Amino acid sequence: MFRLKENGTTVRTEIVAGLTTFMTMSYIVVLNPNILTNFGVDGGQGLWNAVFMATCLAAAIGTAVMALYANSPFVMAPGMGLNSFFAVVVGNLVAMTGATYLQCYQGALVIIFIEGVVFILLSVLRVREKIVDAIPLGIRLSIGPAIGMMLLNIGFGSNAGIYTADGNGPFYVLRDFFGALTPSSIAGKLGSDYSALVLTVITMLVGLFLIILLNLRHIKGSVLFGMLGASVFYWACEAIFFGSNPFESLAGASFIPPFADLTRLTLFKLDFGMLFDTGIFTAITLIITFCMIDMFDTIGTLIGAAGKANMLDENGNMPRIKEALTADAVGTIAGSLAGTPTVTTFVESATGVEAGGRTGLTALTGSVLFLLCIFISPLVALIPPAATSSALIYTGIIMLGSLKNLKFDDPYQLIPAALMLIAMPVSGSIGQAIGLGMIAYTVMKLFSGKAKEVSVLTYIISVIFTVKFFLVV
Repeated sequence: MFRLKENGTTVRTEIVAGLTTFMTMSYIVVLNPNILTNFGVDGGQGLWNAVFMATCLAAAIGTAVMALYANSPFVMAPGMGLNSFFAVVVGNLVAMTGATYLQCYQGALVIIFIEGVVFILLSVLRVREKIVDAIPLGIRLSIGPAIGMMLLNIGFGSNAGIYTADGNGPFYVLRDFFGALTPSSIAGKLGSDYSALVLTVITMLVGLFLIILLNLRHIKGSVLFGMLGASVFYWACEAIFFGSNPFESLAGASFIPPFADLTRLTLFKLDFGMLFDTGIFTAITLIITFCMIDMFDTIGTLIGAAGKANMLDENGNMPRIKEALTADAVGTIAGSLAGTPTVTTFVESATGVEAGGRTGLTALTGSVLFLLCIFISPLVALIPPAATSSALIYTGIIMLGSLKNLKFDDPYQLIPAALMLIAMPVSGSIGQAIGLGMIAYTVMKLFSGKAKEVSVLTYIISVIFTVKFFLVV
């Protein structure tokens, strides 16, 4: 089914790759409901439970389609950034309408449903493929390294944060530990919690160098084993130096999935009336905004991860991209019906590709694990963020190697690439960075007498991004 021999891989390699990807992105099953739910307002813990279930189910469904229809090693889940934007939209709807948070949440899910339907149509009609083709080669070649920079930024910058006992923080490794003027300055801010930040830093470095050493010895599954080794180190240090039980949370944990909250609050609870009561212009603007961000985030992730897997041809094109984009759209529809915003291909899929994943069996492994998460989420929560940071940092470093394919003496490749390399980690958006690169490329061609070398669709995309950046409020 997955043509393993043809793709030069094995069942073991694919399963290890799927497990690796899942471990690096498993944080989403807890973080997504944390971002999206409004405790203290209607819904409360029940809404958190519903969104948790929706996250696991939507990720499992979308990724299964990616595995079985596209035969690609990419894993999907509700997208970071997109979920934060969705939460802001829900808050604005509450302010505009005076309705409850839950009602506005159900209304905003309509945006995601319509977005998914639009993407299905665009994928079937191959419009999204044409958009991919309109992205200049230099920009396509830059997406992978730019994603690498973003992974480095996530790993060092925001994946593992420390809060003090009185709730101050988060304090991050790159900004607050390595960025401190002196060790005493950050120790003074954190007090007794400084030791927790030190443990996070050391765990991250232990995992990173363990991955590197295993990889240098050509041991398959080095990323996964590195994460596991870092986790064991972290747990041991917690027990030995802090006198705490790292598995204490399992004592009162529930392994019974909250299906009742899902069916009561979010499953098939789209509220079309709620959304369009805000005005047809507002609704359409929100739908277009979500479509643009998701489209280019997905395209960028697919091309970047595919490049790392050597799946791109000499023109930077990815095989089976129509099927992969369709799977992404199906995941988005499934998410909206279950109760979570846009499901998209995760940039962490690159860690599975680095571990050797080349086919849909990698994705299918991730899909099964997300499904099991509705039963084992307390176990997933035990994986320390510092351990996953090790994998993100290593994968980011490896993805920078694709810069060798750029022509550094060609300003039409170099300048957009440089802008994307800084824009992607700083903005945290793959789509926004691609938009900036497209605008730069188009402007350079237009004012250097080479306007005819730019396709009509490239001009259109650049204009749309310009409008989005500067004119749409």
